[in-house]
Amino acid sequence: MTHSDAQPDPTPEDIISFWIDETGPKGWYQQSDDLDRLVRDRFMAAWIDAPRLAEAWAGSATGALAALILTDQFPRNMFRDDARAFSTDPLALRIARAALDAGHDLATPEPARQFFYLPFEHSEEPADQELAVELFAQRMPGENLLHAQIHRDTIAKFGRFPWRNAALARISTESERMVMDAGGYGALVSGSLSLADLP
Repeated sequence: MTHSDAQPDPTPEDIISFWIDETGPKGWYQQSDDLDRLVRDRFMAAWIDAPRLAEAWAGSATGALAALILTDQFPRNMFRDDARAFSTDPLALRIARAALDAGHDLATPEPARQFFYLPFEHSEEPADQELAVELFAQRMPGENLLHAQIHRDTIAKFGRFPWRNAALARISTESERMVMDAGGYGALVSGSLSLADLP
């Protein structure tokens, strides 16, 4: 590929328009092979270059939001059931921490504000989980808080997310296998499975 054939970098506005306006909450929360393919086709090159783009964008609320979507959300679509889905999580956490310090989250309206908090919810570190619950409770209360609490309680129980074990080639414990056999994260959300009932 010659340089002239390369796609130009997306702008933060390109990413926000696609994810917030075009895709929206229905697309965020429902698995779709078509959406996953579209994210790969449109944004794979940008994701590969995410460290450079994120540094360039992170100084504004709009840029930080786009950088977080690129590093925390898009890989989960592009690489579903693959370890690469989580490979830019450390970068997303760094962006999110700086964005909170700068007040970019509070400058961003709901529902897009949640993307400043999801990197903490996606972390397997207990302190990040506590922060995610605190942020949702104080700055964006609603249904997202329930999900943050389930993630926190899962980390408190297992020290990791059982639904990542296969992608990360981790050996599941008996209790983790029980979670996955019951339906994984969806079973915890629906209430058909309780972490308190597991050994």
